[in-house]
Amino acid sequence: MARRKKKRQRQKPKQGQKKRIVSFLKNERVHFISGVIIAFMGIFMLLAIVSFFFTGADDQSKVINKTYLEVVRSDASEIDNWTGAGGAYIAERLVNDWFGLFSALIPIFLIYIGLRIMNVTRLSFLKALFITAFGLIGGSVSSAFILDRLFPDTHVKWGGSHGIQIEQILENSVGWPGILLLILLFITIIVVAFRKSSMYKIQETLINSTSSFAPQNDISSAIEEGWDEPEKEKKPGLTRRFFTWLKNVKPLREEGQEEETYEQDKPTARTVQRETTTASTTHNFTESTTLSPKPSVTKKPLQVEDDFEVIVPEDDEAVHTPHAEENKPKEETGLPELTPELEEDYDPRKDLSSFRFPTMNLLKVYNTGDRAVDMNEQNENKEKIIHTLRNYGIEITSIKATVGPTITLYEIVPQAGVRISKIRNLEDDIALSLSALGIRIIAPMPGKGTIGIEVPNKDPQIVSMQSVISSKRFQECDYELPVALGKTITNEVFIFDLTKMPHLLVAGATGQGKSVGLNAIITSLLYKKHPSEMKMVLIDPKMVEFNIYSAVEKHYLAKLPDEEKAIITDVTKVTQTLNSLTKEMDDRYELLMRAHVRTVKEYNEKFVKRRLNPEKGHRYMPYIVVVIDEFGDLIMTAGKEIEMPIARIAQKARAVGMHMVIATQRPTTNIITGTIKANFPARMAFRVTSQIDSRTILDMSGANQLIGRGDMLFSQGSSLIRIQCAFVDTPEVEEISQYIGKQRGYDAAFALPEVISDMEAGPGAADLGDRDPLFDEAARLIVVHQQGSTSLIQRKFSIGYNRAGRLMDQLEAAGIVGAVQGSKPREVFIADEYSLEKLLDSLR
Repeated sequence: MARRKKKRQRQKPKQGQKKRIVSFLKNERVHFISGVIIAFMGIFMLLAIVSFFFTGADDQSKVINKTYLEVVRSDASEIDNWTGAGGAYIAERLVNDWFGLFSALIPIFLIYIGLRIMNVTRLSFLKALFITAFGLIGGSVSSAFILDRLFPDTHVKWGGSHGIQIEQILENSVGWPGILLLILLFITIIVVAFRKSSMYKIQETLINSTSSFAPQNDISSAIEEGWDEPEKEKKPGLTRRFFTWLKNVKPLREEGQEEETYEQDKPTARTVQRETTTASTTHNFTESTTLSPKPSVTKKPLQVEDDFEVIVPEDDEAVHTPHAEENKPKEETGLPELTPELEEDYDPRKDLSSFRFPTMNLLKVYNTGDRAVDMNEQNENKEKIIHTLRNYGIEITSIKATVGPTITLYEIVPQAGVRISKIRNLEDDIALSLSALGIRIIAPMPGKGTIGIEVPNKDPQIVSMQSVISSKRFQECDYELPVALGKTITNEVFIFDLTKMPHLLVAGATGQGKSVGLNAIITSLLYKKHPSEMKMVLIDPKMVEFNIYSAVEKHYLAKLPDEEKAIITDVTKVTQTLNSLTKEMDDRYELLMRAHVRTVKEYNEKFVKRRLNPEKGHRYMPYIVVVIDEFGDLIMTAGKEIEMPIARIAQKARAVGMHMVIATQRPTTNIITGTIKANFPARMAFRVTSQIDSRTILDMSGANQLIGRGDMLFSQGSSLIRIQCAFVDTPEVEEISQYIGKQRGYDAAFALPEVISDMEAGPGAADLGDRDPLFDEAARLIVVHQQGSTSLIQRKFSIGYNRAGRLMDQLEAAGIVGAVQGSKPREVFIADEYSLEKLLDSLR
């Protein structure tokens, strides 16, 4: 007995504990709190997914190939997602790794679960689960099939990994028509499952669609016999009430008071419109009835089940017929007749509307951007700087460090009474104590009451072009010609607008990053500007630097009409190209004068608004960027012939949208003359060998103290900024060029205007008495093609440019072609060969 009592005493606490747990779980307050927690989790996930579509491109490199703990432990300031690192990780997994765009149904389902536990909603759980499951499967497949084809170059996998794999399997098995049918099937199932009335609307649509080819008796029988389902007898729907009303109006037809007709295009038909508004949609039903002119018919409403109202007008009221609508004068509307084409703004991108900018995956990602700051190295350098200055009797009050990709800036505040020149003279001593490659002292720091000491890092980082191009600052900038160079000492992306410079001079010794800097400038422009908005003239005496850009000839490059290659490598052709650019500059200034504007931006805005007439010579003006590599070699070979047009373009071409980037490795005074320096206020200086070269390019020392490998100084006016240039390798540039070159481009490169040389402009250039032997054949060629182009003559007859130019001048003197019209082909005055033969006979 004692043992039984002990067992009962042991069982009672256990049973009481179970009851407490069960009562706790059944508590309404617990249910409500649990529902709130689950609903808030769903809201958090939904907010993370919404933010992913706006900030996912910046966060993608920080969450891919990392665990959740690694992402959460990373620096939160680097994550742009609204919900932080955790939300960015969850959104990346849900959207790109799972079900794509329709992954948003998962947090919505969680919100529904929370609301149902809170006893707020009564929606069926099985229906919600069915819609969510079908939506995830069908939505991901539909998004992969449609959205991934429309927007392939985004950071979002619209169908997710699930949708992409299923879509590929389905496309291989049933083809794209089968996928379309499956998408329609999914939509139909979800719509019918969500609302039962949708099934009736589909049935009604299918029956109404037979009215155009089914006889009247068949429709009546369908009305009388086909709608007697028991389910509809319980709850008469909108369709049943409509057909019931049709039965009720049959006696009116038998008495001859009115006759129904389904021919709405008859001129005697009178249209009676009735609108019935339900909780979800508005249904418009239209009848066409012909009313007899009996005086007994008066204007009165006919009520049928409180859903329809038929207004029968009196006889003396005006009858609305289609013919009356046509005969109605247009002035009665009070609105002028507008042409949509004239209302729309001119779109310069319309010719290449399908053009896609290069994607970020073409650029290489380097794993050196997230390295931790070496605090030991910082503290050691601080102690060495303080100890060195103290040895020379200089005390400082404070010192702080700013770590950059390749150098660290130490800012010191000396005690009162210490001369700045005394610290500046200790540059070599400080470099010796730090065992550094070379330091640079900025005394004082502009805008600060400190002295800066720049010390190279022992473990420098590579600034990738991908990190610069994908930065939020570059993606959201609205510059006309944005150029992303690299990162500053404070790890900020450095971007400038080339139109504000307006020309750029680049100098640096061999192997210090000068060519990489030029590629970074060109790459930035390719990632931001459409081919219709910018053209480039690339001059490369080395023949190998810019050759990789030949693939984008029909998209971005400009050249002379007679040139075969868009990349100018022949020094003798450079003078012709630069003279052609000066001709283009003068033509643009003339158009600006006629349009009464001052800049090309204002001119293009007027042209886009269709306030300038193209028939009067106006045209959309793209920006032209001239990039010249190895300028020193051109000066040595051509001399003043090169310097003069460059000086003209540098002085005047800013307002007409023409900008120059000149690079040289020998910044001596006989190459970078005073005329050029005066018109190139913006300068990029890579490492040079001597202080004299630094003063030549920057007008101050500093470039000789750089560490190389992309380390540079950017000068604009009086400000001097140290930047680590972004590294873009040749394979990356080649992939970008191939990506653009594979897309549809223009028929040819942008044609620069032809310039008449001294030989062509001589006294006997257009002498018809001494015609060229190919004159008659050239005239027939021009008339047949109806295109007055010097390059056409040059190609067809395999002759040089000078002879082809003389032939064109003789054709102009004979009245066969018109005068030069800039970059456009000459106008041909002879319409057919018969008229040409008569003209040639008269010249013989």
